Amino acid sequence: MNKLYDVIVIGGGPAGLSAALYAGRARLSTLVIEKKKEGGQIALTSEVENYPGCIEDESGPSLIDRMHKQVLHFGAEVVYDEIEAVFLEGAIKQLKGKKDVYKAKSIIIATGASSRPIGCPGEKEFTGKGVSYCATCDGSFFEDFDIYVVGGGDTAVEEAMYLTKFGRSVTIIHRRDELRAAKSIQDKVFKNPKMKFMWNTVVKELRGDGILNTMVVENVKTGEQTTIVADEEDMTFGVFGFIGYVPKTDIFKDILNLDKGYIVTDENMKTNIDGVFAAGDIRVKSLRQVVTAASDGAIAAVQAEKYIESLE
Repeated sequence: MNKLYDVIVIGGGPAGLSAALYAGRARLSTLVIEKKKEGGQIALTSEVENYPGCIEDESGPSLIDRMHKQVLHFGAEVVYDEIEAVFLEGAIKQLKGKKDVYKAKSIIIATGASSRPIGCPGEKEFTGKGVSYCATCDGSFFEDFDIYVVGGGDTAVEEAMYLTKFGRSVTIIHRRDELRAAKSIQDKVFKNPKMKFMWNTVVKELRGDGILNTMVVENVKTGEQTTIVADEEDMTFGVFGFIGYVPKTDIFKDILNLDKGYIVTDENMKTNIDGVFAAGDIRVKSLRQVVTAASDGAIAAVQAEKYIESLE
């Protein structure tokens, strides 16, 4: 591809599409490169309630579909390719994909981060149908149901505490015999009457008929397996995985400043390389939600516009 774009956005999730929308409206020639399908993690969410202005029965795919149409309306282009190498220094940035080579004056990285999977049969099948990785997104769907949280670090314990607002019980499943979370967090969780614990335990399998209703767990010390079946009236329960995230930054190693795999930016989404910005779940931040991803994308696009103006 010989065209030189003003902005290339890598990633078609909420951050990338928001960036493309703002860049397109600013009359910048804009290209979005998405690996397979727009949406990122939000595309796995069957219902969206916490994004401002959501319509009734909003789903992740429906929200992304409207964002995508809006991006095209303002003139941005979209291609599907997987970027394998990046050359970000200098006035002209180059991206080498499996299908083509792309050039731009500025780059906005919005490749996102994926929740680290629990790693058991049935997990993928029941994601969005009982299995979740976002308490703030999906906690309310399990009002007065039993909820299980897999993990034992700060995030897992904090999210488990949050989920006690909804579930009639919240059980932490942890492969060790003690939590890894900070002592101050543990003090709170042990005092909560809704909290239960399954120590030295891992999830071996998730089953169901359309929705999750059965879980097999195993004691890592004794090898004993236990089958947990949903209450007959409930017909389901929630399983939330919080064993970390996997930022999609492999091709940026030794090029951009990273912290535990996440891209380090300032409040204007600027990285350590001029003209290169990062937005959404891929960057170091305290809250990874669709609303903050969209905000990051807007800021990145405005800053990219200012950077391009500085080149003229």
